[in-house]
Amino acid sequence: MSAPPLPQAFGNYALGDFIEVVSPQDVSWLPQTPGWWLLGAGLLALALHRGWRGLRHWYRNRYRREALIRLQQISAEHREQALVGEVNKLLKITAIVAYSRPTVASLYGEQWAEFLNRQCTAPPFTAELAQLLATGAYRTQSLTTDQSRALLDASLDWVREHRSAADV
Repeated sequence: MSAPPLPQAFGNYALGDFIEVVSPQDVSWLPQTPGWWLLGAGLLALALHRGWRGLRHWYRNRYRREALIRLQQISAEHREQALVGEVNKLLKITAIVAYSRPTVASLYGEQWAEFLNRQCTAPPFTAELAQLLATGAYRTQSLTTDQSRALLDASLDWVREHRSAADV
């Protein structure tokens, strides 16, 4: 069975002369004027420049990340006898990387502690900790828990906050 044929006047008779409206072309998302192209190129150049500077900053500060990891390992080992020597050695290596070998390698004693405090806006080493750094490698006296914790905290602060030669 098939459906019966449709009559000639089927549906709404008012729409008999209706002509379908043709929709316009889609609007392009690409900018049409040169000003937008220039603005886009400028923003792209700015983004590339900022990305390059961020990458360079990240790469130049890799020694800080390594020193922080090593300081945390030293604090986990928690050997009071060799703590001052280990921290002093790590700070010296970090300072040699941040500055130059001729500037840092000859420093020892109070000059070394003063140098470390001068490199930060707020000196991390108190007079007692500076004295520990200056003479601790030559003494066999063991540290108290508070002294070792304060020395490690001040060293962590110095590694995070010092201004390197590239920053100046």
